[in-house]
Amino acid sequence: MIDYRCERPEDAGKIEFLLDRAFGPGRFAKTAYRLREGVAFIPELSLVAWEDGVMRGSLRYWPIEIGATRAPAILLGPLVVDPEHRGRGIALQLMQLSLRKAAEMGHRIVVLVGDEPYYARVEFSAAAARALRMPGPVDRARLLARELVPGALHGLSGLIHKASGVNHDSASQQPLKRATGL
Repeated sequence: MIDYRCERPEDAGKIEFLLDRAFGPGRFAKTAYRLREGVAFIPELSLVAWEDGVMRGSLRYWPIEIGATRAPAILLGPLVVDPEHRGRGIALQLMQLSLRKAAEMGHRIVVLVGDEPYYARVEFSAAAARALRMPGPVDRARLLARELVPGALHGLSGLIHKASGVNHDSASQQPLKRATGL
């Protein structure tokens, strides 16, 4: 049985281990990491998946701002699943749970850098992000967005910025959902 819950402070080391194992140290050179530096992740949306006392996956979200108006949005990632447990639906479940919660919390726009065929399963597309730009090198086809509120991206364009003046409380310790047979 897989337990999905909000990340806790004591999970940080295990998340870093999974990220190192899956992506290696080169991940820090990516543009998306520049948007995360010095900004707290959103604990209410940052989830972990546990099975039999072992962390199987993690997903974090970060506040960002878009364009000259600095419209608030959130950045999805990194999303990681233990390489030995990929293909079990863990990443999809992490995204579905967190995107639903993000909408409930009033977030309107989610942006990420990733493979469109994979993230299209949860309604992300390059077309939705066509008027957006990252602050560093990114393959345009991999810049994806999703509206949590219909029309939220209408008329919005420009550079994606690191969020300013953001402070978040510690993560909730409530379980979100238990799933079996994923």
